[in-house]
Amino acid sequence: MGSAGRLGGALALVTGGASGIGRAVCARLAREGARLAVADRDEGGARDTVGGLHSGGTPHAGGGPPHAAFEVDVASAPSVTRLLARVQEHFGVPPTICVGCAGVTRDEFLLRLGEGDFQEVLGVNLTGTFLVTQAVARALVAAGAPGGSIIHVGSIVGKVGNLGQANYAASKAGVEGLTRTCAKELARFGIRCNAVLPGFIVTPMTDKVPPKVLEKFAGMVPMGRLGDPQDVADVCAFLASGDSSYITGASVEVTGGLFM
Repeated sequence: MGSAGRLGGALALVTGGASGIGRAVCARLAREGARLAVADRDEGGARDTVGGLHSGGTPHAGGGPPHAAFEVDVASAPSVTRLLARVQEHFGVPPTICVGCAGVTRDEFLLRLGEGDFQEVLGVNLTGTFLVTQAVARALVAAGAPGGSIIHVGSIVGKVGNLGQANYAASKAGVEGLTRTCAKELARFGIRCNAVLPGFIVTPMTDKVPPKVLEKFAGMVPMGRLGDPQDVADVCAFLASGDSSYITGASVEVTGGLFM
């Protein structure tokens, strides 16, 4: 593969890019030659991600560095609107790749789950995915961009449910439905929309899970291990590239065979 990579010069917006899967996705896309707009509620973490990215991509129109960090609250429509305006002002073009990795958990059993925690998880995971997708798609259509690739990071939990995660499971099931509808509506503009469904992945979200529980999870996976954020990032890079040009509306499970 040449230095330009499969994504040479493309601009990619990654939300939730400060850590975990989002950070791994940023690193993978940068190695493929993409320019990165790394967005997160934690702008300092986003800057840390940018600092560690491969810088061999094409500089933006102004001749500056190929990557930049931005602050965003994906659950806030005004914040998302400001993000897209800032990204386009900085790079001179809208992103043709968007990977939605922003997500939160507020785990509790159904009988004790508060409405606030339910709404917060849906606000970030589902409403946030909708707002970012809509903003990116509008920008692409307005710019007359020849297509694009929008990738939603869902979860296998959205398909099978999980104890103590009624809010998270509902939000991720909604992401899959949103993905399929967006794929149908945006295809005429050449914009593809797909979902990636991780299984048990070792991220900062799993840091609070007791080691014995993680060992039990690993034992449930046919491939015998928990996933790494890189496993998810590799699939996102494929869906962002022209190698997946005839794939839209799909949900790709990255689970090591869990729940198959």
